[in-house]
Amino acid sequence: MDTLLEGGFADPVLQSQTAFRAILDALANPGTPQKLLTPPLISRSMSPELVSTLLTLTDHDTPIWLDNGLARDSAVTAFIDFHAGAPIIAEPGRAAFAFASAADALPALDQFNLGTQEYPDRSTTIVLAVPALSGGAPLVLRGPGIKDHLHISPMGLPGDFVAQWAANRAIFPRGVDLLLLADGQVMGLPRTTRIGEGH
Repeated sequence: MDTLLEGGFADPVLQSQTAFRAILDALANPGTPQKLLTPPLISRSMSPELVSTLLTLTDHDTPIWLDNGLARDSAVTAFIDFHAGAPIIAEPGRAAFAFASAADALPALDQFNLGTQEYPDRSTTIVLAVPALSGGAPLVLRGPGIKDHLHISPMGLPGDFVAQWAANRAIFPRGVDLLLLADGQVMGLPRTTRIGEGH
């Protein structure tokens, strides 16, 4: 129970506001990592970056999806129940936010809520912990919030990520948004971003 009580932010209002600003900045500046305030580790299966994002974005009105490893970890589910009260659901297509500890635990992007033409903002925001935000296969980003183009190389993305993302981008204004987390940072990939193989 001590871990449960201590695992949140020490100053919930101020720290969640700081983390929220980092997440907004990450989505407004796609591909540019932002420093993310992180609380203490609550479980080996859930990184501090995932915890920070979950505490910042969720409450009792936001249904969330967890990958199998997180959903089976009683420390994680008890922590969420205590600190956020967010309902945990099994169907990715009903989630406001989805949290995954690795890409291989993540369903295809089109399995999540893609929003509707009338309410595209009701789509799922996927929060994915990756090993690092650099050192992986090179990708090129273009689109709003990016001057000309930007090169990124996050590690641990799904093998067919570029193809999945192209399909996601093609249904704009519908589609998911993606937050990548590693090393105390958050990188945003909003649905407006075009992503191609790097050279």
